[in-house]
Amino acid sequence: MQLSQATRPRRALRLAAASVGVIALGGLGLSALTAAPQPDPLGEKTGGDTTVYATGRNAFSFPAANLADDERTRFVIGNSFFRRNWVEAPASTKARDGLGPHFIARSCGGCHVQDGRGEPPAIFNRLGETRDPTVALLIRLSIPGTDAHGGPRHEPTYGDQFNNAAVQGVKPEGRVTLRYDTIQGKFADGTPYALQKPVYGFADLGYGPMHPDVMLSPRIAPQIIGVGLLEAIAEADILANAADQAAAPGPIKGTPNQVWDAPSGRMMLGRFGWKANVATIAHQTGGAFLGDMGITSRHFANEACTPAQKDCLAAPSGKSAAAQGQPGVEIDDKTLDDVIFYQATLAPPARRNPQDAQVLRGQALFAQAQCATCHRPSYVTQAGPFPHLTSKALNGQRIWPYTDLLLHDMGERLADGRPDFGANGRQWKTPPLWGTGLIKDVNGHTRLLHDGRARGVLEAILWHGGEADAAREQVLKMKKADRDALVKFVESL
Repeated sequence: MQLSQATRPRRALRLAAASVGVIALGGLGLSALTAAPQPDPLGEKTGGDTTVYATGRNAFSFPAANLADDERTRFVIGNSFFRRNWVEAPASTKARDGLGPHFIARSCGGCHVQDGRGEPPAIFNRLGETRDPTVALLIRLSIPGTDAHGGPRHEPTYGDQFNNAAVQGVKPEGRVTLRYDTIQGKFADGTPYALQKPVYGFADLGYGPMHPDVMLSPRIAPQIIGVGLLEAIAEADILANAADQAAAPGPIKGTPNQVWDAPSGRMMLGRFGWKANVATIAHQTGGAFLGDMGITSRHFANEACTPAQKDCLAAPSGKSAAAQGQPGVEIDDKTLDDVIFYQATLAPPARRNPQDAQVLRGQALFAQAQCATCHRPSYVTQAGPFPHLTSKALNGQRIWPYTDLLLHDMGERLADGRPDFGANGRQWKTPPLWGTGLIKDVNGHTRLLHDGRARGVLEAILWHGGEADAAREQVLKMKKADRDALVKFVESL
């Protein structure tokens, strides 16, 4: 159900109401600010009625619990195309040919393993630099200026994304190098910590040097649970987050991003990507098929080859869509729509141990440190922008993603220096926290932030800067028991 106007809190109280589970149980004396009781005050059912009670390796791979039977069938079909490997053209397998010419993965699941989160390469040589192919870590490229829609201006030789693999007869664009510098520090109680600062570079460039003013931005593949629910958050609620923060005292001032959406053919509010640089799951999926696998579709119909890449331009195209009666692109509309539907209806898993005493203590500390201002706990969903690409089962759900979907200045240490539509080089979107504690079970690691530099929740907090300086300072002053409780709360989400 949607909240009526009469039950909505006044603007000044909106964040407090959204944070009822954080505040009321935090012992901070603020529970009276809530305008209406919450049926799920601890946010155990992260996705409302869509929530699944799942743990382990497959925790991110279940359909919304309230899907109808016919929708479950569509979910399974979309899943099969999400996971399958595409092959080079020409091939006898007409339903899945057209890989490349340049690519970083052969399937959607190659980056989003088990629908989860990628990690940086882990194999290094004696100099500390990796030669391990980057699959789930991609590098965005651009040069100063903007394109026709106000987005990043592509690097002229290598385009908007660096791809380290290619089909036969086409040169790979090169390889990414990665090493780490160590940053040492101490908590107020004297406990030492060490952060890993990544240093990126390129080697074995296939088409000559890059533009002297090239800007690069590393992006790790995030878990994709609940993206359909994020798409169903009312735009007015996200803009209200920005208005609330602008009106409140203090440094936290989130801003929305306005980005070009190819499927709708207009500028829209950005919700996805590490800089909120994508508005819809449909655009994200079509763009990923093209950028990551070289698979063309209706709204991304041209291979991502630059004029300098003659072998790329000459490579054969696949016939996948033509086999389904839609010539000219490599994945037909129906197949692409099923993949989009699959992602939109992936369920967020329920919280674990939400009533544990240490978790509740961490929840209170989360609120006290003002983490809930950016990581807004809760919303009630509405209908998404493309009803045929999602399910009505996602509408009217009380969800607990812990994000404001806004851009924030995160300080110089996290800055990539690369603008992306309205986002500047120091801004990043607040990522949702649901599923954080299950990443280790699903993907076997705990790497967090936009490029996986943080080796766990605490390191991710210590990287926070800019608008989050005060929150980080509070954590630095915490005793170990409180730090442990804070981490345990986040890992319960």
